Amino acid sequence: MKMIIAVIKPSRLDAVLEAVTEAGASGLTVTEVRGYGRQKGKTEVYRGAEYEVKLLPKVKLEIAVPGDIVDRVCEALARTANTGKIGDGKIFVLDLEQALRIRTGETDSAAIAS
Repeated sequence: MKMIIAVIKPSRLDAVLEAVTEAGASGLTVTEVRGYGRQKGKTEVYRGAEYEVKLLPKVKLEIAVPGDIVDRVCEALARTANTGKIGDGKIFVLDLEQALRIRTGETDSAAIAS
C-alpha cells in the first residue's frame, strides 16, 4: 500500500478529484493549506497599497491506494493538476505500513477498498 500526498492549486481540485476517482482511488482526504515553494509568494494590490502574500492558498490531498495502482493515480493527478505555470504543486508517494477500517476491523488493502 502507498500513501499519495499531493499539494495542488485550489482551482484544479474538481478536475483532479474526477481523474483520481476514474484512475481507481476509492477515497481521499482534502485539506485547505497555505505554503510556498519556488514561487516565494506574490505581490498583491489592495486599495492602492501593495502588500506581499508569502503563503499562498493550496489544497493538500491524501490518498491511500494499493501498490498496483499508484502509478496510474499519480499520472492522472499530475496530468489534471498541470497548468504549465509555476505553483502547480508536488506529489509525494510514501510507503503505508498499515491501515485499519475502524467500523469493521478490516485491515490493510481491505480497509482502503471501496
